Amino acid sequence: MKHFKRLMAAVALSLVLITSCQKDIEKQSTVSPTELQNTRNAARLSAELKAKLDKVRASLPVGGQKNQRQSAELVLKMHPEYRNLILKALNLVETPCNDNTAVTQWLDQQLADWNNEIIGYVLDFAMLDLPTYDAFVFENSSANQYFGIKGEYTQTLTKTFKDLKRFWNIPSDDIILAAMHGNMLLNRDKIIRTYVAAFDVDAATAAQLADIVVELTNVIPQYRKGDHPIFTFNAFALQGFDYPPFANIPDKIIMGDGILAAFTATGFGDVAPQAILAHEFGHHIQFELDLFGDQESPEATRRTELMADAYAAYYLAHSRGASMQWKRVKLFMQVFFNIGDCSFTSDGHHGTPTQRMAAAEFGYSVANSAQKQGQILTAQQFTALFEAQLPTIVLQ
Repeated sequence: MKHFKRLMAAVALSLVLITSCQKDIEKQSTVSPTELQNTRNAARLSAELKAKLDKVRASLPVGGQKNQRQSAELVLKMHPEYRNLILKALNLVETPCNDNTAVTQWLDQQLADWNNEIIGYVLDFAMLDLPTYDAFVFENSSANQYFGIKGEYTQTLTKTFKDLKRFWNIPSDDIILAAMHGNMLLNRDKIIRTYVAAFDVDAATAAQLADIVVELTNVIPQYRKGDHPIFTFNAFALQGFDYPPFANIPDKIIMGDGILAAFTATGFGDVAPQAILAHEFGHHIQFELDLFGDQESPEATRRTELMADAYAAYYLAHSRGASMQWKRVKLFMQVFFNIGDCSFTSDGHHGTPTQRMAAAEFGYSVANSAQKQGQILTAQQFTALFEAQLPTIVLQ
């Protein structure tokens, strides 16, 4: 378990599992009273399903919710901005971040027809976490992967992944690229295996829970058959390890449909997939060079995250990398970095948006000012340059 927790230093996101308490959920929206009433009607379930829900809740073992929360917290170390954005959009937390970004506004709109009951079912049955953990433990091959609900990002991400492996000089043939799809919430077998592997639930209870999740996903239209972006609003990199008896987990990068959809909807579909993937690939550079260390602190996490931002910018701007127009990349990063990380005292603190932009600007400047434009620095050379610049970046 110590090894498992240490490897979480690369996880970019999992959504926190919060047990439902309806009186604490005060979801406000801009929908009209008529629309809101229709939403509430749509959320009403049959008496038979209600009875089944109550029966399953009553049958859960004492302490089960605590065990589930502890399991969920294993992957909450990194990228708190994604998690906070989801929780804020659901009105479950208060934070000074995220107030006026296009992504925040878009996600808020996607949740405008969610009422307390719809939110409550999601929280009761860990539906925000199931796709993440299924991908975390069980998506262990690049074969037959597609990215985006309709596969709309498959070509771009597959090509970028190949380019990143060519661009950086680290061993990377063993890294797999896989997708996270919310439609796993319709797959009973996947749900069962995920409850058992990630939430310490016995098989019989997991089967009961899976039946409920599949039915809820089918019955409640707001869940969009699992395709609502809230279920997959994340991406992460992971160093491989053995997780008996469930899987031998390889080095991997997981890309969620929701995070890709959000940035496409806000006008960055030409940049976001490549940029997010390049950042996550940067964590694999850190794995290979053993740059994480054993220390867990806001400063340590900030260092590795700012470094990953710089790696990504160097690749995106380099003439032998993605060779993107920097003005366009910079516009995306201004939005991406302003999603909001207010966890200044958290071990998952990423650095302020200003610091993150300074790190990206540094990566761009290294690519742009090189005397030999066709030369690609080794990962070791670039890292040394970044480490020397880090004290200046954190002053921003």
